[in-house]
Amino acid sequence: MSVSFRNIIETQLRFLFFRPIRVSLQGDFAQWLGYVLVVTWLVGVGRYWDHPSAMTFQYLGLGSVAYIFSLATLVFLVVWPLGPANWSFHGVVVFVGLTSLPALLYAIPVERFMSLERAQAANAGFLAIVALWRVALFLRYLHTVALLHWFVVLTVATLLLSGIVFALALLNLEHVVFDLMAGIRPEDASPNDTAYLIVFGLAFWSLFAFPAAAVVYLGCIVYRVTSKPGRRAQ
Repeated sequence: MSVSFRNIIETQLRFLFFRPIRVSLQGDFAQWLGYVLVVTWLVGVGRYWDHPSAMTFQYLGLGSVAYIFSLATLVFLVVWPLGPANWSFHGVVVFVGLTSLPALLYAIPVERFMSLERAQAANAGFLAIVALWRVALFLRYLHTVALLHWFVVLTVATLLLSGIVFALALLNLEHVVFDLMAGIRPEDASPNDTAYLIVFGLAFWSLFAFPAAAVVYLGCIVYRVTSKPGRRAQ
């Protein structure tokens, strides 16, 4: 039986508020994929609709749509060697898509009715809310759906988040004009500056977190392989 739009919306809301949900992808994957693609596309358009220096693909929301598949591929491949339960690429794609909705906060044009300083603080606050919300959903997903131990969950989260933060700092998707020596000049100031500086600062710490998490991650894989019943009996 095909899932209804009302059921999809109810599931989306329950998911965002950490309530138990049941998503049947067998026969309904097309509906779920269509929903998360549309939501992510709208969120992407909303995020950059009033950005003064965004690129064309960002205005069109295409970058956000590509984000679903690139992030889902990364998460799927990184977690797969750890032997998660209920693990499929289709499921990860839908999960990543369901985390898109909170980013609608970015569509609020705070710079239209706030001073530059207040708009910078508001956008930094939106960044913190959306990031923490998504991270919490990711941790819960790995623990309750993939059935990974909390130690493994935290290891995977640290590995992925440190790598993603570093990549975002390099990509500078907010197009902040930043000079390592002079910082941000007054004539180049924008409402997104504080949010980017937070990402840039986190990227510095990720240089230390990523290698440490990578070592622990490899240890978790080795432990899983060597602790299989067949291997222990040898």
